[in-house]
Amino acid sequence: MKAVRKAIIPAAGLGTRMLPISATVCKEMLPIVDLPAMYYLVKEAVDSGITDILIITGRGKGIMEDFFDHSPEYEAALAQKGKSEELKTLREIASMANISFLRQRETKGLGHAVGRARSFVGDEPFVVLYGDDIIFSKTPVCRQLIDAYEKYGKAVVGVKGVPMEWVRKYSSLKVDSIEGESSLYTCTDMIEKPKAGEEFSNLSILGRVLLTPEIFDIIDSLEPGAGGEYQLTDAMKRVAREDGILALEFEGERYDLGSKIGFLKANIVKGLSHPETKDELREYIKSLAEEL
Repeated sequence: MKAVRKAIIPAAGLGTRMLPISATVCKEMLPIVDLPAMYYLVKEAVDSGITDILIITGRGKGIMEDFFDHSPEYEAALAQKGKSEELKTLREIASMANISFLRQRETKGLGHAVGRARSFVGDEPFVVLYGDDIIFSKTPVCRQLIDAYEKYGKAVVGVKGVPMEWVRKYSSLKVDSIEGESSLYTCTDMIEKPKAGEEFSNLSILGRVLLTPEIFDIIDSLEPGAGGEYQLTDAMKRVAREDGILALEFEGERYDLGSKIGFLKANIVKGLSHPETKDELREYIKSLAEEL
């Protein structure tokens, strides 16, 4: 079994739910306290043992490349001013992993975006971190998926039980229990954005999947699905029906950074743990609560 060392982060979407700011600043670079959202995705992958990351981008998203690159001007200025900690942080970000970028060119859906990464992946298993989904957890969710893959040798999707109205916006999975496992299931079918009555369960894929390279031939054969796009769920559905795919109910709290409320919640949670903001923010929230 080959080690999982590659990750894909699709980030080519327009971010229309975050307009008007997303018209000029891509949502992946909006800050969660003092670091952009994309940093947390890359950090999760790196902390899970990933060494090579491909970020799928679109027009107007060059700022992501700048962020993960070395910045000689800033580094020289910080060194001159003796700001060693800030300098160390910038250099660590630039050397987190082997990060490359590829434009999707046409926004034809998540399946199309992942399909663009075929030459990057080669014949290795890989993880996909959805660009809208930030997850704060004790153990990185990618690591949780990798552990399940290494135990059973099958592709894995990260899932959570969600309200049924969310299921109709995301996906629904048909699962069977696995003896001796409390949060890991065998998924035998799934559906993208089901209509009322089409749901298998309230388990939805939320932002993390681990796939094997066989998925690319399936993606190449896809017809447009929900929304007229090439859906990764449709490709994974075929794997589930033919071979079975693992569904891991992961540990961690997920935030939808494609939505304003998800973005605000993530900032509050991270702000309450950040050493420079946690105490003052906690007191401020308490004072606001008294007025609600």
